[in-house]
Amino acid sequence: MSRNEESRLVVSALLALAAGACFGMAWSFSSSAAYTAPAAVRIQPFTSGVAVMHPPVQHQQQALEAASQGSEEFVAVPGALHTESKSYSPWALLALPLIGALAGYLFKSTSSSTNSERQPIALCEVYAPSTDHYTELVMAAVTARKLNTEKSNAIFEEAKTIMPGGVSSPVRAFKSVGGNPIVLDRVKGAYCWDVDGNQFIDYVGSWGPAIVGHANDEVLDALRETLQKGTSFGAPSALENVLAKMVIAAVPSVEMVRFTNSGTEACMGMLRMVRAFTGREKVIKFEGCYHGHADGFLVQAGSGVATLGLPDSPGVPAGATAGTLVAQYNDLASVEALLKGNDVAAVILEPVVGNSGFIPPTKEFLVGLRELTTKYGALLVFDEVMTGFRIAYGCAQSYFGVTPDVTTMGKVIGGGLPVGAYGGRKDIMAVVAPAGPMYQAGTLSGNPLAMAAGIKTMEILQRPGTYEYLDKITKRLIDGILAAGRDAGHAVCGGHISGMFGFFFCEGPVRNYQDATKSDTKKFAKWHRLMLEHGVYLAPSQFEAGFTSLAHTEADIDRTIAAAQEVMKQL
Repeated sequence: MSRNEESRLVVSALLALAAGACFGMAWSFSSSAAYTAPAAVRIQPFTSGVAVMHPPVQHQQQALEAASQGSEEFVAVPGALHTESKSYSPWALLALPLIGALAGYLFKSTSSSTNSERQPIALCEVYAPSTDHYTELVMAAVTARKLNTEKSNAIFEEAKTIMPGGVSSPVRAFKSVGGNPIVLDRVKGAYCWDVDGNQFIDYVGSWGPAIVGHANDEVLDALRETLQKGTSFGAPSALENVLAKMVIAAVPSVEMVRFTNSGTEACMGMLRMVRAFTGREKVIKFEGCYHGHADGFLVQAGSGVATLGLPDSPGVPAGATAGTLVAQYNDLASVEALLKGNDVAAVILEPVVGNSGFIPPTKEFLVGLRELTTKYGALLVFDEVMTGFRIAYGCAQSYFGVTPDVTTMGKVIGGGLPVGAYGGRKDIMAVVAPAGPMYQAGTLSGNPLAMAAGIKTMEILQRPGTYEYLDKITKRLIDGILAAGRDAGHAVCGGHISGMFGFFFCEGPVRNYQDATKSDTKKFAKWHRLMLEHGVYLAPSQFEAGFTSLAHTEADIDRTIAAAQEVMKQL
């Protein structure tokens, strides 16, 4: 032991000895005489709502006499009216200091720690999910809570007076699930927080773009660097070349690309381009597939598979949809029937439907479309605004091994900023101005911030194991949700591809929009609200796909499944 350590030991012992002596003296002297509690201590005011405890009968009269001296209502406290007198031996003066000195020595001997022991304690340890079913159920029950949405409600009520329906895009209003929407304040990683401070595991992901997680640090760094140079140029920038080359290298069908500001804008440009290239006006889309809100795409299918489209929204003239034919998804016969009787410019579809819920194609369907369009001289267009770089780095066409003529993109390629794109073979893209006569333009197209965010996002997605991880956690998530539903006696079906998933409250299988409409939407609405109360944020519609991200952890998936098990029992 060093001299310093010996000195500290002596000082510790003396301090403990002194403290013990003081305490011992006080205790000894104050306890040596008989003690009787005064009346003011023996009685206390009675407060309504507190159970009255009656003292022994022999003390009740004393309590009443003491209480009669004041104006308050009193109740006697049992055991406080009389304390037997006790005396204490002076040996306490010696015993207590010795005990204090011993405690000081023990404290000193145990306080010595090695450098490794002095390391700070981790504030947040990685949660190792338990496979014990009971533990998962308890965890879900603990997370359930009655949401405080006071601020969200106030903001939404005000929003309804200044914006149509209180939102900037209809599905955000929670119309199909009931209740008011939560108003978000911030996002990070796999989580979002509303203005009331509620935290949620997020499976909306800004409707798909947040594949590397919200506010990814690397993406933010790229944005800060670009922001120093300006927010918009309205002129060519080198970043457009970089992102364009990345898209061309990744997507089998794309030899040239045009950037836009949204998926809707990309589909509008694509529609005009395929008509300009083929010299034909009619196009085939599929019931339940969404390609933005351009007039020509807002079409509702009739009862027959060969029915001409009718406007699905007021304000869309009949002439705008006269050239739009509607077929049934996963039904090649319905497509060929339309191709035979019409000069069709293009067949346009979501290769995996995400806007009627999650509906995957059969491989035969996609292969058949490729063969049919080639046979009848029509272009095949994959709308990969949702699936692009979401289910595979080369998009759905790479995943399924079927190459279209034209592809539309958005969401992921902007890294969370507004972006869209359409691309295809060089001979097709050559009709787009200024290379060709088909006009399309945009003030903010190729915006440097969107390009920078997209470049960094795609760099991250190229790293080894990215899509394997997305597939692993998403499979575990949807399998857990479906198992929870079946265990609780519900008819459920669903599936996933990579980081995209969905399920329906029906027996299934769901192969097209008509099948999807058999889902119990009232049950889904209740499911959505209860999952919110368990801290899980899902798309507020039965007919929207869900998304995972690289930021979601195994613990997030476990917590979601545990919540699903509890919620399914309550439906």
